[in-house]
Amino acid sequence: MPLVHPSEIISPAVAAGRGVGAFNVIQLELAEAIVAGGEAAGRPVVLQISQNCVKYHGALAPVAAACQALARAADVPVAVHLDHAESFELIGQALDLGVDSVMYDGSKLPDAANRAATAAVAALARARGAWVEAELGEVGGKDGVHAPGARTDPGEAARFVAETGVDSLAVAVGSSHAMTERSAKLDFGLIAAIRAAVPVPLVLHGSSGVPEADLAAAIRAGMTKINIATLLSQTFTGRVRSALAGDPALVDTRKYFAPAREAVASAVAKLLGVVA
Repeated sequence: MPLVHPSEIISPAVAAGRGVGAFNVIQLELAEAIVAGGEAAGRPVVLQISQNCVKYHGALAPVAAACQALARAADVPVAVHLDHAESFELIGQALDLGVDSVMYDGSKLPDAANRAATAAVAALARARGAWVEAELGEVGGKDGVHAPGARTDPGEAARFVAETGVDSLAVAVGSSHAMTERSAKLDFGLIAAIRAAVPVPLVLHGSSGVPEADLAAAIRAGMTKINIATLLSQTFTGRVRSALAGDPALVDTRKYFAPAREAVASAVAKLLGVVA
């Protein structure tokens, strides 16, 4: 399958009441594992490159090119997405590189400034044929600046979408970024109320902290795009630790990255069986 526009994955999922698995990339091995997991499950995936990932690599172009190449060679539809971008400059770079899905994160801004900036990004992206995700209010846990108890008001969500013209919306319903335990308590009634009020697909951030059964319930209540990052890092790191502990003389990175990549691929396939 070729690299696809996110609408080719997300729109059919909305129509069918299914979820879409969106997984964050850090190293090439994670990107390879995500695609392999999608192929094993026979489900499309979204490869997400966060602003923090770009900082880690020092530039967007190399990691974006790698993800796009993997997508073009995949046996399932794969979209590439810029995640949690806070600067217009980075979003412009992504669009120039052919990344046709971007998330503008203005959640740290005052409400009026967030709306104005998000609308500007949406107009820019629309002119380039790209999909735009945004965040209203604060989803807990990101860099310690968001309150875990934050919740999105359905009426405010509807007004935000109408004023900004975004294609999808991340909302606060009980999950929190960077959770290492699956102990989040989602508000399914709130998800349903936001879904009824908002005409665009909803996005659940912080899904690593949500029990699998609750992820499925969130999709039934109205969520579509399910973002997962921390769980993949936990899986990869745990397998690397196990390999190194089992052989203290091990120095060839391929010997411990390969089993870690396989473990992540299995985790992705399992999650896709739940959400997609």
